[in-house]
Amino acid sequence: MPFNLPNALTWLRILLIPLFVAVFYLPDGWVPKHAINVTATGIFLLASVTDWLDGWLARRLNQMSAFGAFLDPVADKLMVAAALIVLVDLQRAGIAASLIIIGREIAISALREWMAKEGQSRSVAVSYVGKLKTTAQMLAITLLLYHDPFAGLSAQWLGRWLLDLAAFLTLWSMFHYLFMAWKALKHTPAS
Repeated sequence: MPFNLPNALTWLRILLIPLFVAVFYLPDGWVPKHAINVTATGIFLLASVTDWLDGWLARRLNQMSAFGAFLDPVADKLMVAAALIVLVDLQRAGIAASLIIIGREIAISALREWMAKEGQSRSVAVSYVGKLKTTAQMLAITLLLYHDPFAGLSAQWLGRWLLDLAAFLTLWSMFHYLFMAWKALKHTPAS
């Protein structure tokens, strides 16, 4: 496992997860509710920035590694799953949308690993729909974590709407990846 700055940022993202979760479960009265929301949102945004930054630095500094390519998406999925579980527990996110998103992440990770073993990883490369899904999902989670109204808008309403959109795009992208995998493998002889 090569230790470099991009991998260190990925590990930081993983280490932020327990801190992020703990913020919501501090004893009542220790911290005002709004401060909890702002702190958790800040931690989540910091994790999101490290996600972008570690990839950019790996390419820029030519420090890409197989370990980093493996760990980065794992860190992302752990952070998103932790955020969605907390949001469901706080009754800020719908169970169905959250299960769709978490379930798809697990299924597509397994599909990508299998396709890589078959030498077909390009067929399940990130698609435009996948990028839209990620954008809607990250905005939704950020708004649902913040929770409080801002600029006359309900962060809760907008966050729930975006999470439902993300769940729809999640299903769409999952079927896209499954179709692309099927297309790539349908003419491959069984081993």
